[in-house]
Amino acid sequence: MSMSFQEKSLWLMFIGLVGGFGFYFVRVLPSSTAQFMPYQVVFFVLAVVMLVVTQVVGHIIIALFDRSANTDERDRLIELKGTRNGAYVLATGVFLALCVALVTESNFIFTHVLLGFWVLAQLVEIGSQLFFYRWGA
Repeated sequence: MSMSFQEKSLWLMFIGLVGGFGFYFVRVLPSSTAQFMPYQVVFFVLAVVMLVVTQVVGHIIIALFDRSANTDERDRLIELKGTRNGAYVLATGVFLALCVALVTESNFIFTHVLLGFWVLAQLVEIGSQLFFYRWGA
């Protein structure tokens, strides 16, 4: 079974997120400081730039080989279910980040719990959509 444009795009986003933010978290965590340091911001900017470049180049390549980007009701339903699953993870992460903010004095842990759950929520959303494309909505 060949992949649709939407499925290829989802795989690209999934791999880009894992690569970009995997790079960031490996470089920044664990930290010996309780506050953000300037070099950590540089790693964040590099991760975002890496993510943007891979998305732009990847989508150009996908569009060159697969020009049918039409969506139907099934695509919208899959997107909705993926968004729902990601929203549960994000809501849990925000709650946990707020709990962390209450018990720690630094902004480093709070920010990284929040960022980590945002990335995880995106991965769950995209992963759910990929699952539903392969094994039914």
